[in-house]
Amino acid sequence: MPPVDWAHVRARMLLPPSLVYLNAGSFGPLPREVHDTVAGLRLQLAGDPADFLLRRVPPMLWQAREVLADFVGGSPDRLLFAPSVSAAVSLVASSLPLDAPGDILLCDQEYSTMRWCWERAAERSGLSLRTFPVPRMPGDPEEIVAAAVDAMGAGTRLIFFSHILSASGLVMPARRICEEAQRRGIVSVVDGAHAVASIALDLAEIPCDFYVGSGHKWLLAPSGASFLHIGREREDRLQPMTVSWGYPGMQTATDPDARDPYGSTPRLRRLECEGTRDLCPWLAVPEAIAFHRSFGPGAARARMRALAEYARARLAALDGFAPATPSDPALSGALIAFSLPSALHGIDPARRLRERFDIEAAVVDRLGEPLLRLSPHVYNTTADIDAVAGALSALLAETAIGRSVA
Repeated sequence: MPPVDWAHVRARMLLPPSLVYLNAGSFGPLPREVHDTVAGLRLQLAGDPADFLLRRVPPMLWQAREVLADFVGGSPDRLLFAPSVSAAVSLVASSLPLDAPGDILLCDQEYSTMRWCWERAAERSGLSLRTFPVPRMPGDPEEIVAAAVDAMGAGTRLIFFSHILSASGLVMPARRICEEAQRRGIVSVVDGAHAVASIALDLAEIPCDFYVGSGHKWLLAPSGASFLHIGREREDRLQPMTVSWGYPGMQTATDPDARDPYGSTPRLRRLECEGTRDLCPWLAVPEAIAFHRSFGPGAARARMRALAEYARARLAALDGFAPATPSDPALSGALIAFSLPSALHGIDPARRLRERFDIEAAVVDRLGEPLLRLSPHVYNTTADIDAVAGALSALLAETAIGRSVA
């Protein structure tokens, strides 16, 4: 393939011209072709819903399942679509039976909603909830593995952790942690919300029981396109959150994992079907994957990582902005975070960046420590990073003047 002209990639996006968007880690904007695809599908749904849902959807749904499974290294007969990562994790947490007494083990830097989800699951199951500490700046992935293993006990029933920590962008050694859990008979659930499309991902190499992923972040798919990939040992233990048309299929199927006439399998449809709903975001996932692949194998991920490393150098030169993400490629990807200098703690820097400089970035919390989080994507350039650095320098200068006047 010819070299990518990265400066012109932004023209393929629906971003406002003046906006510096560095928050794909929260919500990814849509490429024009993805938007046009999902809009076209919704037009078909609106115009002839019976023909669309009953006849056109099944082959498209199976194709979307196959394309996504290939992209993440999974199997289409184990991949069910979900409206969000929260919904996918809640399906597992709410329906998977766990023996009490015992405990559910979480990483200590988990996203709040995920912790709440497992707190409820533990309460309902009569289990306790424990956490294992993750080093803030580990020098080696095995440091994290050792911390997880030290926390695994005879009563540990399940371990849940994010493949990439939302606050800092630290990449967790998912394969190794799941290997250790599997060795001890512990159920493993991995939240890959930030991993899909931002790092090289091969689910065949991660021996977890359940892996969830998001489409509306780094993949740049429409909102409502997430997934749950199910392992091959505990799949029969899940129950659907909603009883609908797929519910009785498992009882009558000779092979619950064989493709069915609905673009699914009896097992997946039982968990996935929630009655009549808009499936268009799921059907547009192949277009989002085609956008990434249009740059060549691995080129999009390499570009995002290069921008993150450029941001590391530019912001680390500012007073008080120490990187909170390791530089080791085994521990980091496209998501990068920085400590906030104390001078900016009380001024809501994310709001200031947006309102005054038209820059969208995130300020997040890591165990009580505020971090500035940047999520550079292929539509960004080094000029965008320079703009952030300039804006932060201006905010620092203004707070310094304010202190001197006071």
